[in-house]
Amino acid sequence: MKSLLTPGICLLAVAVVLHTGLLAPSTAFVSFAFYGALIAGLLLAWRFHSSRIFFALLVLFLAEQAVSYFSAGHLALGGPGGRALAVVGLLLPLNFVLLSLRQEKGFAFPSVAPTALLLFVESVIVAVLCRPDTVAQASHHAPALGPLPFATMLAFAAAVVVLLIRFLLFHKPVENGLLWAMAACFLALRFGGVGRIPAAYFAAAAFILAASIVETSYLLAYHDELTTLPSRRAFHDALDRLGPPYSIAMVDIDHFKRCNDTYGHDTGDQVLRMVASRLARVSGGGKAYRCGGEEFAILFPGKTTAEVMEHLEKLRGDIEGSTLKLRGQDRRQEARGPDRRRTANAGGRLRGQTGHVIRQLARGDSPREISVTASIGVASSRQENSSPEEIIKEADKALYRAKAGGRNRIEAASSRRRKASAKSVDIA
Repeated sequence: MKSLLTPGICLLAVAVVLHTGLLAPSTAFVSFAFYGALIAGLLLAWRFHSSRIFFALLVLFLAEQAVSYFSAGHLALGGPGGRALAVVGLLLPLNFVLLSLRQEKGFAFPSVAPTALLLFVESVIVAVLCRPDTVAQASHHAPALGPLPFATMLAFAAAVVVLLIRFLLFHKPVENGLLWAMAACFLALRFGGVGRIPAAYFAAAAFILAASIVETSYLLAYHDELTTLPSRRAFHDALDRLGPPYSIAMVDIDHFKRCNDTYGHDTGDQVLRMVASRLARVSGGGKAYRCGGEEFAILFPGKTTAEVMEHLEKLRGDIEGSTLKLRGQDRRQEARGPDRRRTANAGGRLRGQTGHVIRQLARGDSPREISVTASIGVASSRQENSSPEEIIKEADKALYRAKAGGRNRIEAASSRRRKASAKSVDIA
């Protein structure tokens, strides 16, 4: 909910405040804010190769200009301004949905040319439909424009549903920005499309789209793109803010290298996403991070080892009980290299116990499935002068003991230092 509501609703709230009259800046100031946000957003989009936001800002600019130009300061029923408002109300949500569905490929000519051509054609259509000589001339005594047409309301409602579903599926700031910018544009059109109040809503839409670029940059810097979990950088930032007591759990997917060698890296990526989705739902106030490869960390602020063991055990069981259907044509039917030799050796040393993970769950002719498990090591702060780095080292040692003890288990750091036998065990 936090990622859905911020920063879009905050920027939209500013325009609502202007609408209520609590703040009353001049029309010139609001127009300056709109064009300033528009130019800044276009430059940011160009710099960060975000062609979708770039074209969304162009759509916003063209929509505002069309309504402003054809209304000539007066929106009347049946007049060019009213016609422009109706056409823009259909095209704007359609364009936002198309931009959301469009794959981001930067500003390479083959990728931007179709979108640029579409906007040009739409601009010509608006110009033809809204020419004063093609519609009844609107006088100042013509009835004022009423509520938005039903088709416009339906177009915006359908676009909201599509963008909301895409945000819930992918959790991308671009979808969030398009969603809230479209809401701001709807309010701008609902309240006339021209004047100080609509200009404030158009300005809010431009600020929201520009902010989505900043949010995307933050997401790339502090979140892992594959799993969407916070990244190592976010992990170290969180460590700097930690104060005792706290617990740190280190999590490692068992036999992950063997999974990659056997089924391919595409399946390995699916496994990482599946495990990350379970880690993201860890209970007990924990927060999961991807530290690299198949290694993850969970921070439990204000918790001791005894308090987090139950939650970690539930997490371990959730991972063990998850299955992944193999899909695609690239999966390998047998292991490569050393793993193939081990499989061929009937008396091999592959484990058959619960710690041996990558279990095939083939059932007749049904799609083949695999399941994975994870080993977990946990350590807690003992005194105020113990650094997070020391706690991480203890959690790592506990993790190696879990690996050496058969995998698919949890080990807590012990006050008595024990020599791990992990060196003599194949840890992958």
